[in-house]
Amino acid sequence: MREAAVVASARTGLAKSFRGSFNMTRPDDLAAHCISHTLRSVPQLDPREVEDVILGCAQPHGAQGQNVARIAAMLAGLPVTTGATTVNRFCSSGLQAIAIAAHEIIHEGVDAAIGGGVESISLTPRDNHPNPVLQEKLPGIYMVMGVTAEVVAKRYKVSREAQDEYSLASQQRTARAQQEGFFEDEIAPMKVTMAVLDKKTGEKIGTREVCCDRDECNRPDTTLEGLLALKPHFDPDSGQGTVTAGNSSQLSDGASATLLMSRERADRLGIPYKLVFRGFAVSGCEPDEMGIGPVFAVPKLLQRLGLKIDDIDLWELNEAFAVQVVYCRDRLGIPMEKLNVNGGSISIGHPFGMTGSRMTGTLANEMARRPKARYGIVTMCIGGGQGAAGLFEAIHGT
Repeated sequence: MREAAVVASARTGLAKSFRGSFNMTRPDDLAAHCISHTLRSVPQLDPREVEDVILGCAQPHGAQGQNVARIAAMLAGLPVTTGATTVNRFCSSGLQAIAIAAHEIIHEGVDAAIGGGVESISLTPRDNHPNPVLQEKLPGIYMVMGVTAEVVAKRYKVSREAQDEYSLASQQRTARAQQEGFFEDEIAPMKVTMAVLDKKTGEKIGTREVCCDRDECNRPDTTLEGLLALKPHFDPDSGQGTVTAGNSSQLSDGASATLLMSRERADRLGIPYKLVFRGFAVSGCEPDEMGIGPVFAVPKLLQRLGLKIDDIDLWELNEAFAVQVVYCRDRLGIPMEKLNVNGGSISIGHPFGMTGSRMTGTLANEMARRPKARYGIVTMCIGGGQGAAGLFEAIHGT
């Protein structure tokens, strides 16, 4: 049976939305930059062999509409014979793109494909045109994500302290990873022009040239006392709200591209790789508690592949909100020492459509540092009530 190997991955630094480095940079340019950087890192591969480019995007309209994957592929210099498509499974879009690329390699005879994702929250207005029939019948499917996080906290009794303690750990882990230079291998620095905004009014007062070469969202000086002092954002008045800006993912802009190849073709060209894709599963859940989606997707994936929780050496579980990470961690029985060891979206940032691809690249690099690690899972909740999970096997020494 053919196998799909994760050969290379590159991403931008994650810039704070609206006030960060990419607040004037088009999302198709972000994605093209990552595609180009990824391909340059594998000089043995003729780019004409890349048969398809699949990009995830959670708001595929406006500046990231018009099939942003095709636009980015052409901007990156790929030939017109290279296909491209944009996919949307909200926060799992980047992982979904990788799963589609892997499927094409395993089952359709493709030898090289790119999966990735892009999101510019700064430049793309949120799309909200609910179907009135479904909104009345199943209102949770259109519920604001932060409100669903409050539902999970109250329904499953996840305390404010547990959420803030997890968030502190995430910030500390990312601070350590940045200090050690861990993310340097996955970030493709990008020089751009950004808008300078008035801190009080938000009005544009000028521009400046910057180079985004690191993630902008980490707060290394975070303390538990500081987190506990923040006011609830999504339920500020009941006295029972627990979800704050400090225990939620940070809105950010960025892109990622992951090159997958058939293992046979990579071996023939002498191209090393860190991971092999082993499987992907999705599951639906009640929309108003969308954050717990991984507790349904992960068991389905493991059962299909004959594995157990204890067989997994590393976990990348998207930190949409601390409350859902804490719940999924405890429900699945994931040890903290295996979970998001370099932090996650709370401390790194969360451009919705690209995060799954970022997590895959981070998993590949962390698995490579652990010669005894074999299996890793990338998993996340999904707006509207879903969960997704992908399994990867580390290949050491190629």
